[in-house]
Amino acid sequence: MRLSKIVERVKGEVLADFEWEREISSLSVDSRTCGKGSLFICLRGNVTDSHLYASEAIKNGAVAVLTERKLAVEVPQILVQDTRWALSCVAALFYGDPSKKLKVIAITGTNGKTTVSYMLSSILQAAGKKVGVIGTLGVRYGRTEMSSTLTTPDPIELNKKLAEMLLYGTEYVVMEVSAHALYYKKTDCIDFTACIFTNLTQDHLDFFETMERYKNAKRRLFLGEVCKIAVLNGDDGTGRSFGKERDGAGIKTVFYGLNTPSDAFAIITDEGLKGSSFMLNLNDQLCRVRLNLTGRHNVYNALAAATCARELGIEIFDIANGLELLKEVKGRLQAVGQYQGAEIYVDFAHTPDGLQKSLTALRQYCKGRLICLFGCGGNRDKSKRAVMGEAAAKTADFSILTSDNPRYEDPLDIISEIERGYRRFSVRYVVVPDRKRAIDYGLDYLKKDDVLLIAGKGGEEYQEIMGIKYPFNDQDIIEKLIKRKGESDF
Repeated sequence: MRLSKIVERVKGEVLADFEWEREISSLSVDSRTCGKGSLFICLRGNVTDSHLYASEAIKNGAVAVLTERKLAVEVPQILVQDTRWALSCVAALFYGDPSKKLKVIAITGTNGKTTVSYMLSSILQAAGKKVGVIGTLGVRYGRTEMSSTLTTPDPIELNKKLAEMLLYGTEYVVMEVSAHALYYKKTDCIDFTACIFTNLTQDHLDFFETMERYKNAKRRLFLGEVCKIAVLNGDDGTGRSFGKERDGAGIKTVFYGLNTPSDAFAIITDEGLKGSSFMLNLNDQLCRVRLNLTGRHNVYNALAAATCARELGIEIFDIANGLELLKEVKGRLQAVGQYQGAEIYVDFAHTPDGLQKSLTALRQYCKGRLICLFGCGGNRDKSKRAVMGEAAAKTADFSILTSDNPRYEDPLDIISEIERGYRRFSVRYVVVPDRKRAIDYGLDYLKKDDVLLIAGKGGEEYQEIMGIKYPFNDQDIIEKLIKRKGESDF
């Protein structure tokens, strides 16, 4: 790509004479990965400022620098006010603005993003569409599946994946958009066809510090110039506030809900441990849906996906069929086995609201004891630990407090903070810091008709301890332990 095109896109100030037709062969935000012909984009972070590494980037082959301040280097410099915004725009340009040729649907909210993305993908596929998904569980389109370290990839990787999907023939891309991604403007130059809001509850206060700042990060996605069609949870105060801002602007806003008057709603006719049935009403178009996912919160997720699909022009029969075809979402209140007559579920619930909803869903249909095994992540929002302890103590009959991803914290310190909240309501718990041993303990504790919820990590394939990610998957551990226990019975 010619450097002049980049200057034109970001409307930056040129700080050195250069050949306008100079070719840029790649983009990089890491001086160590720059190669011959690279454009190096300098970013200011919380820990370091990559403006300091521009000289290293040039030594490694960078031929130009996108910067927020004049640097002492002898290559063309393009000066902009905000390199994070510019990075998103340049990445989109470099890969041919793929989002403008796709129908991209964004999903944001504290909980439910992954499940909604898989529900909407299933609906679109039932309607015969080629669909790509980007989110916490990775990137997938066609027969291609790859893991991802971030819910929302950084702009260069994101636009590269969109371009690959377009080349494959993908029509729709359903992607999770995190609050951090919005704060860092990763999606600023993505053309969204529709945006879905699920809910806003406590999370990430280690980064955002206040709920208002967290809310404002989400809000950026629903500004008029960004979001053509907003699909909002009408039962959530934040969803209603986003809709109110859009009122009178002539931009489409659609609400879904169970408790307040909404454009789309459901009347639940049957609920159980294996799913629910409901009458779906989408702007007075009716159909019956059998959902294979447990819990009322998954009815909300289904409403979000169904409402968006209808706004995209998908027929109601395909919507119902797509929802029914989805059997499970990895690590999202997923039934993973039985032991000693008890049911075992794995869930990603890592917030107070998420844990409460999952426990409540299981509590309603648990004939025996409801047992909860969970921990909290290290070096993350500490204020939610005691609140999660309270949620478990109020709803579960017994809990096993253990490690999640302790990162650089002592697991016992994390568990101690959970205990502070737990002990306000119950003392029926045990501490087993080693997560594998905790799962083993939980299995041995089970009796007929009990339900065990193993929460916090969901489908994650690792456990992060002192900067190292060790292979670890809750479901795999459960299956191996049950197999071993079965063999020891003979």
